[in-house]
Amino acid sequence: MTEPVRDGEDGGDAVARFERAAAAWSARAGSAAVPVPAGLVGALLVEGASDRAACREACRLLGVDPADSGVAILPMGGAMSVRRFVGLLRPAQLRLHGLCDAGERGFFERAGLDERSVSVCRPDLEGELLRALGVERTEAVLAREGDLGLFRTFQRQPAQRERPALAQLHRFLGTTSGRKERYGQVLTAELAPAELPAPLREAVEAVLRP
Repeated sequence: MTEPVRDGEDGGDAVARFERAAAAWSARAGSAAVPVPAGLVGALLVEGASDRAACREACRLLGVDPADSGVAILPMGGAMSVRRFVGLLRPAQLRLHGLCDAGERGFFERAGLDERSVSVCRPDLEGELLRALGVERTEAVLAREGDLGLFRTFQRQPAQRERPALAQLHRFLGTTSGRKERYGQVLTAELAPAELPAPLREAVEAVLRP
């Protein structure tokens, strides 16, 4: 079902409003579907808020504004919700693309997104970003954000001492609520456009193509 953008309403504002409505709809399983605005031409389906933060920052680095281009970036609250989102969006004939962790690819395929419509992070987007930056640059970001001392304490925990530094960093990002989302943005911002992990760049460019 589509809803025309009202006279005088900016298309980017309509996309942003739809993103908020879709997030609320996702949180209320079984609720009535939200109307898809006429100005929406594509949607990038991501698992969570940290993925959305990274995608939005990647768009900024690439010099594009997804909302102004009629594209919504939709965190679904987990890969298992992808079928529900595809069911909402596909009748509007939007360009759909998914970005997912390697272990969640099957959910996207069973929802009807073919191989070309899904970009896969190995093992996940945080892992891709950490490999792109490396340990030294990531630790420099932690220092700037005031978290390097916390990370050093984390490294001294018995379960972490023998693990490689990248594995320690990966685990550290998930230890506190909200940290993955914050670092999804700041780690991506640290990269040059040419350094963006391939799945992230592919996903953004696929849904924003003319």
